[in-house]
Amino acid sequence: MKLFSQLFTNLDWLRGFLPSKVNVNYLERARACLGALTGILTTALLCHHLLSSQASLPFIIAPMGASAVLLFAQPSSPLAQPWSLLAGNMLSALVGVTCAVYLGSTPFAAALAVAAAIAAMFTCRCLHPPGGAIALSAVLGDSAIHELGFRYVWLPVGLNSILLLALAIIFNNLTRHRYPHQQQHDNKNVHKTADITPIARLGFSAEDVNQVIQKYDEVLDISPDDLANLFAQTEMHTYRRRFETISCADIMSRDMVSVNYETPLDQAWQLLRKHKIKSLPVINQDKQIVGIVSLVDFMKHASLDHYQGLDNKLKRFVEQLFQNQTGKKRIVGEIMTTKVYTAQDNAHIVDLVPVLSDGGMHHIPIVDQIGHLVGIVTQSDLIAALYRARLNDVQMLDIDAK
Repeated sequence: MKLFSQLFTNLDWLRGFLPSKVNVNYLERARACLGALTGILTTALLCHHLLSSQASLPFIIAPMGASAVLLFAQPSSPLAQPWSLLAGNMLSALVGVTCAVYLGSTPFAAALAVAAAIAAMFTCRCLHPPGGAIALSAVLGDSAIHELGFRYVWLPVGLNSILLLALAIIFNNLTRHRYPHQQQHDNKNVHKTADITPIARLGFSAEDVNQVIQKYDEVLDISPDDLANLFAQTEMHTYRRRFETISCADIMSRDMVSVNYETPLDQAWQLLRKHKIKSLPVINQDKQIVGIVSLVDFMKHASLDHYQGLDNKLKRFVEQLFQNQTGKKRIVGEIMTTKVYTAQDNAHIVDLVPVLSDGGMHHIPIVDQIGHLVGIVTQSDLIAALYRARLNDVQMLDIDAK
């Protein structure tokens, strides 16, 4: 029994040699491969042309292959950002050449070059794994590299890095991978005040994530902001799983008040006042939403969103808003907002939480599978639904406890 126990223990230890499954679909894998092919091939061809006069000089160095893996397969990694690539590669080359000049091509020089390169990259916040290979190649390279001396930092390392980076910026953005990867600032609210967003007030904060990372005390190949975003998405996924039966169709208002493009502004204004609402969906003949008109649109059109001369603006608002200079009635289509956020009727209500809380929106039109307007969800609707869902959850826990 003891032998079997030790065997299984060893198997568990051996499993640690295998990484976790890569949750990337085949389209993304093909995109990364195509990016690396394009980046390395174009860089090699350009450098071969530019350095044709120096036949002994390598037109592209092997560590660029490792840089390509990061740039095209992991473009969101902190190790793959422009500063990490350029400064990491060139600083490592400088360290490697220095070790080669003063210590020669010795095993100690090779080891010191890699260690010193890592220390330098840590100090300059440009950790880039291929930098270690570049430092090593500067020490153990052939005579052509040694003859270059400190020129090796610029040619070919600097030239290779700059060209590969330019191609990565173009390719990643063309394939809908924002690069350089921008840090998320989800805790900034739309009202431009110091308060963090409503969702973040009772959950974990970016500072909480940073504190945990500091205690972890190990380099993570993901930025703190991205890690916090993954945690937030996990919370939302958990909520969706627990209350999977509640959709937008369950909580939306179905008896809607709407207008069309040609509706006179004065009629739309009266509808807002009569029903004590703040917005009206604008639909076409096929009941598809083409815009939305709100109190804010009325105020902006009359320049009432600026305080100066408010009395005169109010008077002009009453006199001119509902008709033009020729006396013809103005219509909703002139002032409506055409960029409208909508949600599917079968979408889970948890999808609306970030939009209605942190996004500053107060109402979301709901459409069916063919784009027809079928309802509208307001902040009040969402609050009531979340309260009822939570109340039911507590009641079920009480029943289970009994």
